[in-house]
Amino acid sequence: MTEPIRIGLVDDQDMVRAGFGMILGLEDDFEIVGEAATGKDAIALAKTPNIDVLLMDVQMPEMDGLEATREIHDQLADPPFVIILTTFERDEYIFEALRVGASGFLLKNAPPEDLIDAIRVVASGEALLSPSVTRRVIETFAGGVEPTARPDEVDQLTEREFEVLGQVAKGLSNAEIAEVLFVGEATVKTHVSNVLSKLHLRDRVQAVVFAYRHGLVD
Repeated sequence: MTEPIRIGLVDDQDMVRAGFGMILGLEDDFEIVGEAATGKDAIALAKTPNIDVLLMDVQMPEMDGLEATREIHDQLADPPFVIILTTFERDEYIFEALRVGASGFLLKNAPPEDLIDAIRVVASGEALLSPSVTRRVIETFAGGVEPTARPDEVDQLTEREFEVLGQVAKGLSNAEIAEVLFVGEATVKTHVSNVLSKLHLRDRVQAVVFAYRHGLVD
């Protein structure tokens, strides 16, 4: 039997945590292992053995969710994945969430199935942003950032890996990249993994930022 995805709920509103708990508790592959109402308590919750994913609110007392996420990544050698949940779709939240190490960003008004899918995607090691957020990230780095020098690590990429990086930077999924390049989805997954490893990147979102920041795509 596959181990369940172990989830921590972080929000200062009891009813919000209860609502998430009810939604996620219906899924056979999910297990709620703890809750926290402040950023400081979230750090302690993140140290729970074998916890996989934290659902993290942004605005909380004592310490906000972004600062808590930063501390979690600074303090833990193997931190859980963090999905930032907020009612505000503000640029500063989006980009700060990416900077401090979040692997996902969703609005609280997203449908329940989007949250469920997000947890499974992030727990599998992929990064996830809501579609509108993904577009905003790409538009910002595509149009408003002056490219910096091309890092030496880029030369380690094979021609196919470089091609895959370009497709990732367009916001395509593995399945979509496989269709564009006429290869299997498993092959694309391997290429993406190699790209992230060679460029010392954590996830696909960092790959998008990296590609535009260094002028590797138009």
